[in-house]
Amino acid sequence: MAFEGQNLVGVDVGSSGVKVAVLKESRGKLELSRFGYEALPPHTVVDGNVMNRGAVVEALRRTLQQAHVSQRECALSVSGHMVIIKKISVPMMTDAELDEQIPWEAEQHIPFDIKDVQIDHQVLRRRPDQGQMDILLVAAKREEISDYASLATDARLRPMVVDIDAFCLQNLFERTVGLPPAGTVMLLDVGASLTTLNIVSDGVSAFTRDIAHGGEAITEEIQKRLGVSRDVAEAYKCGGDGREVVPREVDEVIKNVVDGVAAEIQRSIDFYLATIAEGEIGRVYLSGGTSRIRALGAAIERRARVPVETFDPMQSMTVDAKYVDSTRLADLAPLAGVAMGLSLRKARERRG
Repeated sequence: MAFEGQNLVGVDVGSSGVKVAVLKESRGKLELSRFGYEALPPHTVVDGNVMNRGAVVEALRRTLQQAHVSQRECALSVSGHMVIIKKISVPMMTDAELDEQIPWEAEQHIPFDIKDVQIDHQVLRRRPDQGQMDILLVAAKREEISDYASLATDARLRPMVVDIDAFCLQNLFERTVGLPPAGTVMLLDVGASLTTLNIVSDGVSAFTRDIAHGGEAITEEIQKRLGVSRDVAEAYKCGGDGREVVPREVDEVIKNVVDGVAAEIQRSIDFYLATIAEGEIGRVYLSGGTSRIRALGAAIERRARVPVETFDPMQSMTVDAKYVDSTRLADLAPLAGVAMGLSLRKARERRG
C-alpha cells in the first residue's frame, strides 16, 4: 500500500479494554501524540463478540476524551473467528486480471458464503521463473465488521479502515524495529483471551493463527484454586497490590497456565515447520498484556527452543509529553501495539 495524508486514530477494542493511539510522522520519525486506555468490565467482549455495546461505546468515548483526541477518522481491527487468512499461489497475471480472479479464488478457499464476507488481497511475492505469484487472501464477516464499525460511529468516530491484528503488529514492528530481509521471526501477541501468532519469513507473512487462550485463564484459575474474587485474583496475577503477601500457590497456577499457552504455541510452530516452513524460526518477539508475566516468555523459550524477546513498540518512538503520561505508558505499552499499528494507516491509501 502507498499511504498518504494524516495518520488515522488507531482504535483497538479487546476483551480486557479499549486502546486508542495517534501517531505523527515527521522526517521519517514517529511520535506517539495521543494514547488512551480504559479497562472493560468482565465479559463485555467474549471471543471477539461484543456482549455489552453500551459499555464499549462509553469506554471509547471516555478514552478519546481523556486522551484529548479530537480527530474523528479512525482505523479499527478485527481478529479471531471472524477472520480467515489464506496464503495461496496463482499463475502470474496482471493486477487487473488478479482483481477479477480473486472472487473465484475466495470461493475455493474461504469456508463462508462469499456474499457474507468482505474480501481483500495482497501480492506477497512474484516468482516469474516458475510462472507463479503468492497471494495473501483475507476474508472477514461483513456483519462483524459492521458491528465494530458501528461502535466507533456511536462514539462519534468515522471508520475509514478495517485491518487485522496480526498485520497491524507486523507493520509496527517493521517500522520501529525492522524485519530481517532474510530469516524467520515470530511476532506473538498474547492478550487476555486471544493469542495472535504471525510467522514472518524473509520479510513476508508466512503463517498466521489466532489461539483462543490468554491471560484471563490465569485469573480464572487463581479464582478457582484460592476461592477469591476476580479483582483479587487479577491483583495476585499482576504481583499483588503491595498491601498483602501473594499466596505461594499463585506462582504454581501461573506456571501451569502459561505452560498450556506455550504448548499451544509450540503446536502451531510444529505445524508450520511440518507443512509450510521457509526457514527455522530465529527469534520470537512477544507483546500483549500477558507478556508482562515473566513466566510466559520463559515457558515459550523452553518449549520452542527459540530465543524470546519482548517487543517494545516505544523503543524508536518519541512521546508528546504534553498529552501522553509516560509513567502510565511504560506499564501499558505492551498492550498498545495493535492500536499503534492501526494509526500507521492513513486517510488516503492506494494499492502499490
